[in-house]
Amino acid sequence: MDVIRALLEAKPPAVATLAEWWAATAEARGGLDTTIDRALVGGALADRLGFAFASGYGEALRALVPGLSGITALCITEAGGNHPKAIETKLVAAGDGYEVSGHKKWATVGSLADSLLVCATTGEHRLRMVRVRADAPGVTITASSAPFVPEIPHAEITLEGVHVATTDVLPGDGYDDYVKPFRTVEDVHVHAALVGYLIGVARRRNFARDTIEKLLALAVTTRALGLTDPKSPTTHTALAGAFALIAQEVTALEALWSVSPDGEWQRWQRDRVLLQVAGKAREARRDKAWSLLG
Repeated sequence: MDVIRALLEAKPPAVATLAEWWAATAEARGGLDTTIDRALVGGALADRLGFAFASGYGEALRALVPGLSGITALCITEAGGNHPKAIETKLVAAGDGYEVSGHKKWATVGSLADSLLVCATTGEHRLRMVRVRADAPGVTITASSAPFVPEIPHAEITLEGVHVATTDVLPGDGYDDYVKPFRTVEDVHVHAALVGYLIGVARRRNFARDTIEKLLALAVTTRALGLTDPKSPTTHTALAGAFALIAQEVTALEALWSVSPDGEWQRWQRDRVLLQVAGKAREARRDKAWSLLG
């Protein structure tokens, strides 16, 4: 399996920013066939959790919308939250296409994005997903940040009468076909990138082979789950088990790593809170999946 060799041979570039990392690893990531493989190897090419997360997040969006290039930001959350009734950004017909107007409160990697995927309503809470150039007239991007993972920039996005072509209004329902499945697609791709990152940590520090072997087994497991239907309850039950096993390996690897802490260890301690984000939502999806399966 080529991805296993790529995981074992990956060497992170010596860069400090996400933009530099994205450019420096583009060729290595681009040579792999699937988004889940690129997420895994992207993680192994990272020397910090932030870059690994960016790999998983970016490939999750490509799994959701094939054909995306560059850095893309998903723009859903508004002042009232991210559930369908909270979306007030409007998409209206205009001339030979559409116009989109509204304000998005939080967009991961928004300040670096080449393109935006904007969730908008066409009325009566019917949502569509719209592809928008980040530099399009009417788009204002205001950078913001989080208290952890400083390498991952965020932004508020304001759209004022932004023209979009008919072909940039993606097919299907904005919530059922994009927002809802993305939660699972992102979870599996980000965890794949995490596993890839941990393999890199273990390899660079010459940890015992059995540690690396367990992580490789998790890489294969996560890869398989990344190729399943994100809407299936069976996928969610298997993912819950995989995430639990990954958490165990994180604990085991931390015990080894803490014996000889270094600068990367300090970054890891600062950023590992990222692993707890959306934990309750994952539990809710797991419980719902079991209820559907009986």
